[in-house]
Amino acid sequence: MTLSTAAATKRGRGDAGHRKFAYLMATPAMILFILVIAYPLVQALAYGFTNASLLTESGEIIGLTGLTALLSDVAFWRVVGQTLIFVAGTTGGSFILALAMAMALNTRIRAVSAWRSALLIPWLLPGVVVSFLWAWIFNTNYGLLNGVIAWFGGAGDTNWLDSPTFAMIAVVIAKIWTTFPWMAVLLLAALQGVPEEVHDAAAVDGAKGWKKQWHVILPQIKPAIALTLLLEAIWGFQHFEIPYVMTGGGPVGSTTTLAVELYQAAFERFDLGEAGSIGIVWTALMSILVVVYLIYTSRQEQEAKR
Repeated sequence: MTLSTAAATKRGRGDAGHRKFAYLMATPAMILFILVIAYPLVQALAYGFTNASLLTESGEIIGLTGLTALLSDVAFWRVVGQTLIFVAGTTGGSFILALAMAMALNTRIRAVSAWRSALLIPWLLPGVVVSFLWAWIFNTNYGLLNGVIAWFGGAGDTNWLDSPTFAMIAVVIAKIWTTFPWMAVLLLAALQGVPEEVHDAAAVDGAKGWKKQWHVILPQIKPAIALTLLLEAIWGFQHFEIPYVMTGGGPVGSTTTLAVELYQAAFERFDLGEAGSIGIVWTALMSILVVVYLIYTSRQEQEAKR
């Protein structure tokens, strides 16, 4: 055996040893993932092909019958539309507020460390606490909002959470308030990662103010923006606490999202088959977001290689 052959054999054994060690380290996480996430998810989606109920011991396989009935239900598509409104409103509103805050904190303002710490407070509060807080703010009789309106001479007796339009706006505002801090943290990290040479080049070209931010800085953090929007959209689809605690999905179902509808189907109507069908549609909608993001990142990588 030549020296080069022996070295190659040794490298091959070393690579095999590294792969075995990597598999060994990943095994506990994979087992936990299968037991805690993968298996429950598959089991929950499988209910969509049955007529299982919490009121009976077992259910029969009915194939696509339940899913077809769900997709032909006008009320269900109303819930889907309300979910899209909720996701679009919370994602867009949170992003605008987060981007503005990140840009402000990326400048040399006084007590920037204190501002950054205070920024995280809404995000650290439990969702139920946030829901009760905003339910109090929008309360008809003793809410802060009506109190402020009355103080300025207004009527101060608006039933915010009893109006289909205002109720959706209220839950969107509450979700934005609790969501924008983590988005601001991610965007701030991306802004701070912009090379100093980019700022210097912008200064040389005379770019200042919002023009510099829009034409120079924001293009540098497009991947971070895309990831932030994707994560928030997915979490918006999954969000349950605020709509359920603040309004219970009302009034007249105007704030019922897919998360609330699935909960009500499973634990109020005890229909696991319907809940499973909702879960299938829900998963499909979120998969579309992931596919769009993957296509976007693939195009960005191809452009970067050119």
